[in-house]
Amino acid sequence: MSATRTLTTAERPARTWTSLSPKSPKVSDVLRVVILVGGALACLIPLLWMFLGSFKSQSELAARPPSFLPDSWGLDNYTEALSRFNFAQYLTNSVIVTVAATVLTVVINAMAAYALAKYNFRGKNVLFLLTLATIMIPLQVILIPVYQVVASLGLVNTLWGMIIPAAATPTGVFLLRQYMLSIPDELIEAARVDGSGEFRTFVRIVLPLCTPALAVVAIFSVMWRWSDFLWPLVVAQSESVYTLPVALARFNAELTVPFNLILAMGVVSTIPVLVIFLIFQRQIATGIANTGIK
Repeated sequence: MSATRTLTTAERPARTWTSLSPKSPKVSDVLRVVILVGGALACLIPLLWMFLGSFKSQSELAARPPSFLPDSWGLDNYTEALSRFNFAQYLTNSVIVTVAATVLTVVINAMAAYALAKYNFRGKNVLFLLTLATIMIPLQVILIPVYQVVASLGLVNTLWGMIIPAAATPTGVFLLRQYMLSIPDELIEAARVDGSGEFRTFVRIVLPLCTPALAVVAIFSVMWRWSDFLWPLVVAQSESVYTLPVALARFNAELTVPFNLILAMGVVSTIPVLVIFLIFQRQIATGIANTGIK
């Protein structure tokens, strides 16, 4: 006869309600959620106000106390802004500057990162530290020297004058270098033994393996260049080379500022950046996480 026996229903311990009830949230969890929601609202409220204001008339914007919702939801401000201002030219300039600067940024940063990650030469670490140190230097400090260099090259009041100075970024070099350090050196040495040149090894082997990091750098560059204001404001001296942020600032200097039209143009200029971020937010988070742990 077996030494063990099955417990009867009466002998089994009763399952209490407290064991099935969910755990009460901790104070730290509640505080974290409140802080995150408050931060999200602080970022979204200005955008929401700009969007709602783009449908209001001048009198509605000047009303005191201000109204939250517009009286009508027509597209009059958008159509008037497109017809009154040279919006197509500003949009074209912004697209050209953003695309060209992004391509140059990815190419230059990738080559610099490859040299710092896979080549051994004297002073490599010092050069990398100096590159990172430039992150702490604001544009306002080097604005005059950079302008003098651009002026000596005859690039003032041109789109190339906006594109070239910001082509190399220390942040992009850092992200790509950290990612390239994870590529095995044996893979590159095997390609060299097989007769592959340095440029072919870089293009055919290294770059395809760095696609996540390249995507992050490209997305960041698009967002930065699209909304860049200070440097294009300094370089652009005629309306034909205005980008969208510069054009919006110029309209604010008019005697009678058309705030309703400026808000409409601001919404249109913000949409591309929001769409890019919403589409590639997973790639941004994954790329930053991968580059940070290498």
